[in-house]
Amino acid sequence: MYRAIFLLLFSFFGVIVEADEIKTIAFAQDNMANDFRKAQVLEAQSQALKNKNLRFISSDAKGNTALLIYQIENFIKQKVDLIIVGTNDASAVVPVVSKAYHSGIAVIILDRGINSKEYTTFINSDNLKIGALGASFIAKKLNNSGTVLLFEGLQTADVTQLRSKGFLDEMAKHKGIKVIKRTGNYLRKDAIIETEKLFEKGVHVDAIFSESDSMLSGVRSVFYKQKSDPSKLIMVGCDYTSEAREAIKNGSQTASVLFPLGGTKAVEIAQKIFAKEEVPKHIVIPVKLISKENVMQVEPIF
Repeated sequence: MYRAIFLLLFSFFGVIVEADEIKTIAFAQDNMANDFRKAQVLEAQSQALKNKNLRFISSDAKGNTALLIYQIENFIKQKVDLIIVGTNDASAVVPVVSKAYHSGIAVIILDRGINSKEYTTFINSDNLKIGALGASFIAKKLNNSGTVLLFEGLQTADVTQLRSKGFLDEMAKHKGIKVIKRTGNYLRKDAIIETEKLFEKGVHVDAIFSESDSMLSGVRSVFYKQKSDPSKLIMVGCDYTSEAREAIKNGSQTASVLFPLGGTKAVEIAQKIFAKEEVPKHIVIPVKLISKENVMQVEPIF
């Protein structure tokens, strides 16, 4: 007799959808000041809104781990059906993610891993390979001799640690190359600050591997400000954004490792979970190096 209470009437194509069929996906994102992170959420939202049975909400922790944990707690209280987590710390979020998982909420860990297996599935790309691809490309371009700046991302993120390891392990094979490191936290503004310091100290490098294209964009802006031509260096980024594509085309960036956003894949997997289908514990999205040779054949991630 109370069936009417449990019905939602939607005007979309005149379809009646039962309330218990509407599933809520919540995306708890680390920091949407990061271009990649923002695009990741927008891609997931766009994919979710294609389905009338999905509701999509998101949060932005602004790089604050305590706030991220609070926002995940809030999603648990709201009893959402699935949480996508983009973390900034592989360890700190483990208790709250485990709480969500054990409360019956499906959890997708996206891109950055956590130090736990208490989640539904983990979607990422091979970050060791990303670092190795960048290193081997640069070593070849330098003829195994020179100084390379490794611009690292957020130190507490596993993607940073893995990309750096892949890069450094590959570079260790090339004894004529010296590597120096700086941290830009995957943020343009932080990369600008660190690059300005390098110019002030007169540090010279022959190549740069940046663990995100956003940071590399910040680096280039400092080069232009200092009346220095970035095309004189080998510059390799990661993500393969539209900005990076244009820079590769005009020669101010040498290459980028394509790193898919994963938002679309996360929502596709969420729908399989809602349909009670089995999903793998770990899903890997392929990566590839983009340079002038193939830049016109590959679409940027955003």
